Amino acid sequence: MLYNLFYFLTSDVSFFNVVKYITFRANVSLLTALFLSIALSPWLIRKLKSKQLGQVVREDGPKSHFSKAGTPTMGGALIILYVVIPAFLWMDLSNSYFWYCMAIFFGYGLIGFIDDYRKIIKKNSKGLSGKAKLFWQILIASAVCITHYLIEKETKVSIPFFKNVYIDFGLLYIPFAVFIIVGTSNAVNLTDGLDGLAIGPVMIAAACFAILSYVSGNLLIANYLHFPYIRHAGELAIFASCLVGAGMGFLWYNSYPAQVFMGDVGSLPLGGALGIIAVLSKHEFLLAIIGGIFVLEAVSVITQVFSFKLTGKRVFRMAPIHHHFELKGWPEPKVIVRFWIISAVLGLIGLLSLKIR
Repeated sequence: MLYNLFYFLTSDVSFFNVVKYITFRANVSLLTALFLSIALSPWLIRKLKSKQLGQVVREDGPKSHFSKAGTPTMGGALIILYVVIPAFLWMDLSNSYFWYCMAIFFGYGLIGFIDDYRKIIKKNSKGLSGKAKLFWQILIASAVCITHYLIEKETKVSIPFFKNVYIDFGLLYIPFAVFIIVGTSNAVNLTDGLDGLAIGPVMIAAACFAILSYVSGNLLIANYLHFPYIRHAGELAIFASCLVGAGMGFLWYNSYPAQVFMGDVGSLPLGGALGIIAVLSKHEFLLAIIGGIFVLEAVSVITQVFSFKLTGKRVFRMAPIHHHFELKGWPEPKVIVRFWIISAVLGLIGLLSLKIR
C-alpha cells in the first residue's frame, strides 16, 4: 500500500522515487518485518501463555525434549503477521505474483492453524489427518499453479549451472509445480523439531531466493548472466526479504532454549512460500540444492518408513534425521548449528549458479 501511494506521489515529490528500486523496498521490508517481530513478540508470547497453548511432547521422542512440554506453540501465527504486513506495505499490489504468494502463504497458514487448533486447544492428538492436510495443500497449490499457467503459458524449467538449457514439461508442469510447493511445505514441517532448526535454513534459503529473484526480474542483469528473465520476478525479492526479516525476529525468541515454537501454522506456510518463490522465479531445481536440509529431512523419514515396512528394521535411530543425531549423543544446540552451517554452504553453492553456467 505504501509503495502504491508513494509511487503515485513521485511526480510531485522526487524523494519518493526510491520506492521504484526493488533493492530499497526489499531492505525496508526486511527491516519492517524485523521491527514488528521484535516489538510485538513478547506481548503475543504472553498471550499464548495465558491461553495455555503449550507444546505437547512425543513420548517416544528424545528424553531431553520432555522439559519443553508447555512451551507456547502456534508461534507461526506471529510469523504470518510479520510477513504479511510488510508485504502489503512494500510490494506492488497490482503484481500478480504478490497474490500468488499470498494465496499460498495464507492458505497453508490456515491449514496449519486448523491442525494446531485441533491438537492444542481441542486436545485432539491427531489434529488434521495427514490425508486431509495433503488434500488441501494440493488443492490450493493446484489453483495457484493452474491460474499462473493460464496467464503465463510458461512450462520450461531451467537447469542450474547450464547456459540456456531447459526442460519443457508441457502440461506436466502443473503437477510438477504443485509437487515442488507441497513437497517443500511438508519438508520444512518435518525439519521443525528442534529450537530454531527450521527457521535458520528457511532464512538462508529466502535470502538466496531474494537475490535470485532480483536477478531474474532485471532484464539487463539476467541477460548478462544468461539467467531466465521473468518479468514480474523482482517483486519476489521483496516477499523473500519479508521472510528473512520475520525469521530473524522469530529466531530471537525461538533460539535454544525456545520461548515459543512455530507449530504447523508456521512451518507449512514458510515451506509453501519457498516453493512458490522457486516456481515463479523458475528456479525449481535450485531449491533442491539451496533447501538441501529440507530434502535430507524428508528423505530420512521416507527411508525410515520404507525400510521398516519392507524389512522390519530402522535405518536411523529416529526420524527425521535430526533426532537420530540427538540419540547418538549430540547436544541439541550442536545439531542445530551444524545443520545451519550445512544450509549456508548449500545456499552458497546455489548462488554459484549466478556465474557458473
